[in-house]
Amino acid sequence: MKLAVFEGHRVGVIEGDHLFDVTDAVEGAGPAWPPVYMNRLIANWETAGPAIAEKRRTARGIALSSVKLLPPNPCPVHVIAAPANYRKHIGEIGARSVSKGRTAEQQGFFMKATASLVGAGGAIELPKGSTRRFDHESELAVIIGRRARNVPRSEAMSYVFGYSCLIDVTMRIEPGVAEEERVTRKSFETFTPLGPWIVTADEIPDPHALRNRLWVNGEPRQDANTRDMIVNIPALIELISSVMTLNPGDVIASGTPEGVGPIAPGDRIRISIESVGEMTLPVVEAAGFSPRRF
Repeated sequence: MKLAVFEGHRVGVIEGDHLFDVTDAVEGAGPAWPPVYMNRLIANWETAGPAIAEKRRTARGIALSSVKLLPPNPCPVHVIAAPANYRKHIGEIGARSVSKGRTAEQQGFFMKATASLVGAGGAIELPKGSTRRFDHESELAVIIGRRARNVPRSEAMSYVFGYSCLIDVTMRIEPGVAEEERVTRKSFETFTPLGPWIVTADEIPDPHALRNRLWVNGEPRQDANTRDMIVNIPALIELISSVMTLNPGDVIASGTPEGVGPIAPGDRIRISIESVGEMTLPVVEAAGFSPRRF
């Protein structure tokens, strides 16, 4: 099943080019703050799933192109990311990287702010007037399905609810000039496009055999396969859950392959992950200056 969230914080099931509104079957769905209804839906999927399937049978389909898609989970408790998880990516940005040749196996993981999420119907917004370098990173997102703490990798895949596409937008360091912490550089609002929907795990027999591609203005930039991850999904869940509790709806960005590169206002970024989906977002400049310039 493909689950999407669209304007008004409504929930839909995606089939082909149509969306079927199943909001009435989702407890708490709507614009009220905080928008945590997808976390509850995922946590209660054993009973919520059949209710959604029943609602889908009577729902009228509308054209997917007629709606604005929001992040398929607008408010996860955590957005967690794996650094340097593809060997060919390591070292490709030189001194602008803080990894220093270390892989995700040595570094562990880092966090991105939930506030950085944006959906397929949004835009990537760069700070107004900035002369810094901003890069795209194409990643498979793993959505956690149930509470996970100290999970061994042999059991980890049973904790996965589904998958989505994710772009990890990053402001690069300038050695000796500007060397902000990684979380700061990756947590600007709109710096984590997630979508266009969540594909439930039963539809992805092997998440370690998916082609992952990204284009900028139609030019191919990244093209790899998830089989090339250094730390695979079970090992990531084992690692993260050994440190902290993962909750239903949490998002794990599994790392980017080689080919990362700069983006600028006016660009259009397209990500496509085999069997998961694809989305295209424009890159724009913020309307006004922030009090702290970057």
